[in-house]
Amino acid sequence: MTTSQEKPYTEKRDNASISMNERSASQDDSFRNLNAKLANPLAHIPREQLMEDARLFAETHGLKDLVLEFQKGALVAQDPSQFENLPQLDEADKAVFRRELTHKWDQPRMLYYLVILCSMAAAVQGMDESVINGANLFFATQFGIDVKANDNGKNQWLLGLVNSAPYLCCAILGCWLTDPLNRFLGRRGTIFLTALVSFLTCIWQGVTNSWEHLFVARFVLGLGIGPKSSTVPVYAAECAPPAIRGALVMMWQTWTAFGIMIGTVMDLAFYKVPDPPHVTGLNWRLMLGSAGIPALFICLQVFLCPESPRWYISKGRYREAYNSLARLRRHPIQAARDLYYIHILLEAEKDIMRNRNRFMELFTVPRVRRATLASFIVMFMQQFCGINAIAYYSSNIFSEANFSNTQALLASWGFGMINWIFAFPAIWTIDTFGRRNLLLTTFPLMSIFLLLAGFAFWIPDQKAQVGVVTLGIYLFSMAYSPGEGPVPFTYSAEAFPLYVRDIGMSFATAVLWFFNFIIALTFPRLIGAFKPQGAFGWFAGWNVIGFFAILLFVPETKALSLEELDQVFSVPSHTHAAYQLKALPHNIKRYIFRMHVPDIPPLYEHEGVIGEKTYAPGGMGHA
Repeated sequence: MTTSQEKPYTEKRDNASISMNERSASQDDSFRNLNAKLANPLAHIPREQLMEDARLFAETHGLKDLVLEFQKGALVAQDPSQFENLPQLDEADKAVFRRELTHKWDQPRMLYYLVILCSMAAAVQGMDESVINGANLFFATQFGIDVKANDNGKNQWLLGLVNSAPYLCCAILGCWLTDPLNRFLGRRGTIFLTALVSFLTCIWQGVTNSWEHLFVARFVLGLGIGPKSSTVPVYAAECAPPAIRGALVMMWQTWTAFGIMIGTVMDLAFYKVPDPPHVTGLNWRLMLGSAGIPALFICLQVFLCPESPRWYISKGRYREAYNSLARLRRHPIQAARDLYYIHILLEAEKDIMRNRNRFMELFTVPRVRRATLASFIVMFMQQFCGINAIAYYSSNIFSEANFSNTQALLASWGFGMINWIFAFPAIWTIDTFGRRNLLLTTFPLMSIFLLLAGFAFWIPDQKAQVGVVTLGIYLFSMAYSPGEGPVPFTYSAEAFPLYVRDIGMSFATAVLWFFNFIIALTFPRLIGAFKPQGAFGWFAGWNVIGFFAILLFVPETKALSLEELDQVFSVPSHTHAAYQLKALPHNIKRYIFRMHVPDIPPLYEHEGVIGEKTYAPGGMGHA
């Protein structure tokens, strides 16, 4: 592309920007100003005034003995990069902040204990989702809803209804209980209650005597899954230091995948358990009950961890907030810095949120609406890419491919193992290769591998059919795990402006669970009506749709500051889509066919020369 060709395109983009209606432009400008205020409320306060403010804060909140620490901490919070130039800090103080930069994983044991507990909670959720996989092979026949019986259509719907019950509860009730539960019980109390519900309902599932009874037990299980899925990542993010916050938020999906794998292990472990006298189906009952054991461990351990300091501050319990942070940081000055900054940021949020309907603004304010749309797309596609259809019904799928029950469970275990192992590459690529690039690279691969698995059902030779079906499903899992697996939660956690981030994440999580319910409900009937070939082709088609939806409406968010995120989401959707349609053939020529083609003009201002950056907090629980 020549320079003369570039100019008209740039002018076209400028005209498109100018043509935005005045109200949208003014709203976007308003929210850029609000986010600038939240970026760092301490930025422009004179040092003398800041030290006086910190002293008053400590004295009025029962922290008189820590006045000096709060004064030093406030100065560092004002500009973390300039601590070397602060005369108020002695050499020991500066050494603390130097080590924080050079050894970001050198954290107190309590923080890692908290991380392990949160990982265990994610694994419980994975087990809650996957133990039903093996149980499907047994309880359906026992309860008269065998999909291979004569009345296939009815039984397929009933099996789907039983399997999808927790996710229906999550979508219509569980996720929306997150806010009141957290407000009254705190993060730890919510995690305790939801883990207790998971434990009790897992045992309850194991003693049911009809499909209706099992449906009710699994529906109540959703009260344990929904609020836990929203609370645990927030709890981890609010307790972690900023340098490793993003990695800890991503751990949720990684260890959920681990739990899915362990669920298949439990299915294998109890498969051959014989029925004792007067008990029918002990094997599938133990499968469903096994997910309750790690949930009980969480109940016993969660109150050994400190409560979220942000929650304590919201209740005015500043001494307890400081004590909590002191257990999670290496040095008192770090705890004082973080506590003061959280307090200031919460005060700024209160000013902004006054007299605002945050939920409606998800859809009415252009900048926020585009973030809502992008989060909706990635959450929706995590379900409609087909992963959970396989996670919940892989044993049934492999049985359709002429596997024995034992072989089907073993193949399901392999699927779970691959799903977990291939999530780890995203830890190193999600902040370098980027969220959007991971999705755009993996969606075409997922579509191809689903078609491979589906078409393999037409292979007449049984051994060849078994091998190719397994290969297709495993390759699909390899493509899913580093892309659409970890990206949706990470993306949704950072796309929204700070003041609506919590409500935005509640919406995104509800979308996830609602469509999870749809998949779990419809897949048995989908297989019955379309056969495996059509079912896999259906999801392959959705992956193609997902590729173009992400290409056109999901901007990149990796390593962007608050100001840059506002630039990204202030670009009108039609302008972004038109640019990406023009960039697609250019990128195919450059990166696939390795052709030498000139650069096209950048879409965003931050892709040129930018000034000082104030980075967006890495996760839902900012500050």
